[in-house]
Amino acid sequence: MLDVGRHPNIELLAYSDVEKVEGQEGDFTVTVRRKRRYVEEDKCTGCGACAEKCPSMVPDAFDEGLGSRSAVYSYFAQGIPSTHTIDADYCRQLQGKKCGICKKICQADAINFEQEDRIISLNVGAIIIAVGYDIFDPSQIPEYRFRELPNVVTAMEFERLLSASGPTHGHLDRPSDRAVVAEIEALKKKAKRSQKTLDRFEKKHDQASADVYEKYRQGQYQDDEDRKKWAEQYAAHLEILEPLEALQKKAEGFSVAKRLAFIQCVGSRDFRFYPFCSGYCCMHSIKEAIIAHEHGPETTSTIFGMDIRAVSKGFEEYKIRGGKNSNITYVRGRVSEIMEGTDHNPVVIYEDTQQRQVKEEAFDMVILATACAPVKGINELAKTFGVELDEYNFIKTSSLSPVDSSVPGIFVCGCAESPMDVPESVAQASSAAERAAEIAIQLKSEEEKAVA
Repeated sequence: MLDVGRHPNIELLAYSDVEKVEGQEGDFTVTVRRKRRYVEEDKCTGCGACAEKCPSMVPDAFDEGLGSRSAVYSYFAQGIPSTHTIDADYCRQLQGKKCGICKKICQADAINFEQEDRIISLNVGAIIIAVGYDIFDPSQIPEYRFRELPNVVTAMEFERLLSASGPTHGHLDRPSDRAVVAEIEALKKKAKRSQKTLDRFEKKHDQASADVYEKYRQGQYQDDEDRKKWAEQYAAHLEILEPLEALQKKAEGFSVAKRLAFIQCVGSRDFRFYPFCSGYCCMHSIKEAIIAHEHGPETTSTIFGMDIRAVSKGFEEYKIRGGKNSNITYVRGRVSEIMEGTDHNPVVIYEDTQQRQVKEEAFDMVILATACAPVKGINELAKTFGVELDEYNFIKTSSLSPVDSSVPGIFVCGCAESPMDVPESVAQASSAAERAAEIAIQLKSEEEKAVA
């Protein structure tokens, strides 16, 4: 990625939208809206000082909502260009409130609250569409109770939990446990504020709050409004401490997730949603199970699937190695339902089709291998570029050349064309680049002939 950012023949227009495409092969006019960041890209050094001091915290979409970020943020670490963006929906200054801390702290003077969108026009000979894919929403399958059971997560959410740069720094803390820890922190802050109020009463009257509260309960201080308020404040303080102590005691028994279940084909190979195989899910689950075992050698994983499709070079060996060295068990069968057991443990009910038995088993976490779905907004994008979509809303390509769209000069690669894994996406990207280069070389040849 760094090489791309430094290449003299590559211009990156990040944080931009294509609004209009006109023309034909060899002569396209592309209208691009460069969205306002409220941060000057050429000045920002990416130091992150603004993000550290920003007081507005919001859910982080890159962490699948499992973590938080500030209103001024970098989308992900080591991104190119190395700059920040201000989220206008959450920035206090842009919402009309008094703040501006980021502008005060920025030594490069890169913050510009007056920045506006810019419209630019590009003349290009060929276009490559590589918009990627989106994740199927498993809440459409009610029997899996995604969003209802806290410890049922998607493979992408689990990927962020495994990441050292993720919300748990690579520790497999269960979402239910993290929610308790967050509640403990909130109660601690509330208790601290309440204690400050009690401290003021104690300093003023030179008495202990517990003594005043006990005497008030015995009927004293009924005519003393100040001590009455004091006793009521202490009672409210106890109402904070009791659940806080109970939650802290509960948290002492928390541990990382050690029993993992991976459910394959969630939304794919399913005639209710996507009948096709998403291609990469089996190997992605095996990879996550292996990494989880590396994080904790006592971790065990069970992968439930109709079959494991390890079709590329070395994949079958990788699958077998995972079973032998990483405590992975492969169960042939479909999961019919996920229930909740004790301590928020998901209970998987499934049919073992090899033993022809219906079984159930409790796990610490369940990971849903969700289908590869067309990227959101693909219909609007197709209209903008004039390309056709297939029956599943991926970009339709030629059967003879799988990178050629329905419009000459516009090519496609990766999961914008169909579900595929990384090696296949890279190979197809090289093919699309070659097809675009053919047009560029032809144009250059024609220009040289015209000059001659």
